[in-house]
Amino acid sequence: MAAPPFAHQLRITPGKPGVYIMKDSRERVLYVGKAANLKTRLRSYFGSSSGHDPKTRRMLSRLADFEYIVTDSPAEALILENTLIKKHQPPFNARLKDDKTYPYIKIDRKEDFPQIYITRRVENDGSTYFGPFATAGSIRKTLGLLKKLFPYRSCTKVITGSDLRPCLEYHINRCAAPCIGVIDKEAYHKIIDQVILFMEGKTEPVLADLRQKMKDSSDKLEFERAAVLRDQTRAIERVAEEQRIKTGSTGTHDLDAIGMATVNDQACLEVFFVRTGKLIGRDTFVMDGTQDDPPERVMAGFVKQFYQSASFVPKRILLQHPLEDAEEIREWLKWKRKGSVTLNVAQRGANRRLVQMAAENASQHLSQMRVKWWSNTDALQEAMTELQKELNLPSSPRIIECYDISNIQGSNPVGSMVTFEDGAPKPAHYRRFKIKRVTGIDDYAMMQEMLRRRFRRLAESRGKGAHNGTRVDGSYATQKEETWGIVPDLVLIDGGKGHLSSALEVFLELGIDFVPLASIAKENEWLFVPQTPEPIVLARNSQALHLVQRVRDEAHRFAVTYHRKLRSKSSIASSVDLVSGIGPKRKKMLMRRFGSLKGIKDASVDDIAAVPGMTRSLAARLKQTL
Repeated sequence: MAAPPFAHQLRITPGKPGVYIMKDSRERVLYVGKAANLKTRLRSYFGSSSGHDPKTRRMLSRLADFEYIVTDSPAEALILENTLIKKHQPPFNARLKDDKTYPYIKIDRKEDFPQIYITRRVENDGSTYFGPFATAGSIRKTLGLLKKLFPYRSCTKVITGSDLRPCLEYHINRCAAPCIGVIDKEAYHKIIDQVILFMEGKTEPVLADLRQKMKDSSDKLEFERAAVLRDQTRAIERVAEEQRIKTGSTGTHDLDAIGMATVNDQACLEVFFVRTGKLIGRDTFVMDGTQDDPPERVMAGFVKQFYQSASFVPKRILLQHPLEDAEEIREWLKWKRKGSVTLNVAQRGANRRLVQMAAENASQHLSQMRVKWWSNTDALQEAMTELQKELNLPSSPRIIECYDISNIQGSNPVGSMVTFEDGAPKPAHYRRFKIKRVTGIDDYAMMQEMLRRRFRRLAESRGKGAHNGTRVDGSYATQKEETWGIVPDLVLIDGGKGHLSSALEVFLELGIDFVPLASIAKENEWLFVPQTPEPIVLARNSQALHLVQRVRDEAHRFAVTYHRKLRSKSSIASSVDLVSGIGPKRKKMLMRRFGSLKGIKDASVDDIAAVPGMTRSLAARLKQTL
């Protein structure tokens, strides 16, 4: 049933295509969406909340008003949606980061001696544009390659052909020197045509033209000129060969291959530009606000926003994931291209390998971004200072411990403790816990068991003086005792208010009143602290939030890894133990040989029989049982 404040608005909302805009109490735009039927789409927000994803629930909790704009068609709604997302940058939309500033390569053939420009505006002025590129760095890299291959001018002077001497670039064969009249306007335009063909992936006509010029120069005994053309031809051939190797066998068509990787509220998308079967370039783009969005929605948001400003839409687009609203997007791309466009999710062969390579590059780029952040001491210091202020900590959180629980329906429950020092992980102080005293599904009790074991040891080690590296009797503490004796500046619990209350009970029980405690709820990325009912909401781009997310994610990874290991062992034990004659030693040998239960299942009887300690009859019985 519709919420009373919006009931009247929904009654008068037309059942036509258009764009709707969700706003908060301060008239700030929270979300922009499109719909083929505005009335139906908007009603879906105000019915039962059981079908809403976490991101939609968060948006609705802040919603104060909405408005809509009716369009003539779903395609127009899609274009308007992209425009409004760029304009307002709504926090609940997946959006390209700083997309309005993406640079392009511009070539204006109407000039007598065309230059190659970097521009941030695409105009309908008859010029040829290539892009967008993700950064100025990536566009300069492309221009650097072009300058090595083609001797176009990089100066901005007026060309008269009467200069007394050329610049250095002429002497190193990087410019054809129209400034001193070495070539005329027509010959210079042929060089620019070669640049355009190369950027479009059409290297064969370029090579054919250069080979003919090289032969003509040789016939005229202009061997120095022929040698320059030979070197240029070989350089282009090498680049073209590398492009073919990277694409494998994807045919001779124009296509873009898009792969993605996500972490927290950011997604990284890599686009491979394949023209006439050759990989002519690739670029990486970052999207913000993607938290809790399924891959289909993130990929659709990128395709819409990227191709709205792209200078060229290929006939075929290979995707890692299917698109949300794929048919509408296909029709819009068809209209933009003025020709058919195919959207394919790569399933097998060379196409799948190309998309996987794009996804791997996206993942690597995301990792590099995170590594750069973690190696930035200023950013880490800012994060710790901000966290101290937001959580009202007595000192900077130089040592942070984070705890997480992992289990499936209560089976193989484990806990993890990770330690970060000065913003960096300290694996030597990581600890993992096998939950022993809790049966059934009770994450709170599991968390309490782990914290009791850890902080009881802290109290004991403090009594022994282990936090100073020695016991009270003067003997040295063990490394484990030293770890338990460390007093963290902040204990972070992965969970919401319930997990925080459970942890606080343990602290009160053990008399731990000298360690600050907080929890982070994954659904909203809100922080909770004791005696404060309201959550602490950090800005999405805050350094402090990045820090606690990294610590939380590491604790989760460490817990899940241990849980999977135990689950794999118990799975093998439960199945293999059914076979008489296979004890702990033979199970260990089987695991060492095949790695997992699936590996044993997939192995042949002969392979299993070849494992030390196994016989053929025992192998046959094991296969039959599995």
